[in-house]
Amino acid sequence: MIISVKDLRKVFTKERREVVALDGFDLEVLESEFVCLLGPSGCGKTTVLRIIAGLESKTSGQVLVHGKEVASSRPRVGMVFQEFALFPWRSSKKNVEFGLEVRHVPRDGRSKVADKYLDLVGLSGFAEAHPHELSGGMKQRVAIARALANEPEVLLMDEPFGSLDAQTRNLMQRELLRIWAATRKTVLFVTHSVDEAVFLADRIVVMTARPGKERESIEVLLPRPRDRTSPEFIAVRSRVLSELDEEFEKARARELSHSPEVKNNA
Repeated sequence: MIISVKDLRKVFTKERREVVALDGFDLEVLESEFVCLLGPSGCGKTTVLRIIAGLESKTSGQVLVHGKEVASSRPRVGMVFQEFALFPWRSSKKNVEFGLEVRHVPRDGRSKVADKYLDLVGLSGFAEAHPHELSGGMKQRVAIARALANEPEVLLMDEPFGSLDAQTRNLMQRELLRIWAATRKTVLFVTHSVDEAVFLADRIVVMTARPGKERESIEVLLPRPRDRTSPEFIAVRSRVLSELDEEFEKARARELSHSPEVKNNA
């Protein structure tokens, strides 16, 4: 067990009003497992990642990475964001080296590590290129290489392909699976795309509408590489959509119940 989350609760305070983002959320992720989180907007998917990464505090509950409480330790996790988050003034290689610099790894050592992971993501010929010289998919490969360079126990990915066009997104999904197969990192991946989740994941955790908790955990037992047009793929996709549709309806009903127009009509 690499990640263990039990009875997680997170409450935000906005304009003197409490918003419960997560309430009773549980999650277990095994070593080398690829898990996707799916759920309605605002259900707390990104908040879960940020708490596991130690970037956000929890209100209550237990969050363990490799058996250690995140609140009292610095978990070895890498995080990849949707926005790439690259330094525009640094080359691809210097971006990958950044975390190693912070950890005071000697220059020769971080150069070798950066070269290793740029080669892994297929960008060894773009080591000196700057972000403005790279396509969206190439930027995200640099971001993945940077996260891997710090040898994380867990790779957290927050809709990393959400801003890419459909063709590039499909390409990056295949590239990510290649990288995952080579490194066998434990991956927790947030997405809004059911198709993406079924294509990538060993297991899909469907979350409820806010406050978020686990609704269903669905194993994807299809062999890789997966054929998106196969009856088996479509069957898993339909099952996940069915779970999500019920949560979307709950979220919509709640929004309508809080609408000033509805209250006035009542």
